[in-house]
Amino acid sequence: MGNLGATEIILILFVILVFFGAKKIPELAQGLGKGLREFKKATREVEDEVDKEVKKIDDATKVSDKKG
Repeated sequence: MGNLGATEIILILFVILVFFGAKKIPELAQGLGKGLREFKKATREVEDEVDKEVKKIDDATKVSDKKG
């Protein structure tokens, strides 16, 4: 049920064209692109923060292992 065929995609695009009009579609696509870019940036920042914390913990563990 999750797979969309060519006919379904064309129908969806046609409905979007009729609903929003040809002039609004570029604006909608631009907004969608900006939203996706912001989401990817936020995801990357969270991953970097997690990696930084894991590295900090690993470094602290290595130092305590050398002392013991």
